[in-house]
Amino acid sequence: MDANVVKVLKEQLWYLGTYSDEPNAVPVAFKDVTEDGKLLVGDVFLDTTLKNIQANGKIAVSACDGQTMEGYQIKGTAEYITEGPVVDTFKKLVSDMFHGAATAKGALVITPEKVIVTTPGADNKKEL
Repeated sequence: MDANVVKVLKEQLWYLGTYSDEPNAVPVAFKDVTEDGKLLVGDVFLDTTLKNIQANGKIAVSACDGQTMEGYQIKGTAEYITEGPVVDTFKKLVSDMFHGAATAKGALVITPEKVIVTTPGADNKKEL
């Protein structure tokens, strides 16, 4: 992933899209991009999302800068984990934000397979 994609992902809200028997799209705020290009999402309220991932492992992530309209969609696969340093980090972030009233139950580790430009203009729909 190039620096522009990573910048938008780090600075903007993400929307996760999954499908199975029931399509689902949800915003997520507890997220990160690793140095090797994987996407991480803390699971606080991901119910239908997790069911859909268990069914087929597929996910789409969309993020856009509302001011510049620069945006990207990442399509890939997701794995759910319930322990380890990634989960510990999200547990602390969520607990701190909600003053102990909520916590992360696990995390999604997303492996990107395609990065697609969603920015309006000549590069729209271009695969990076």
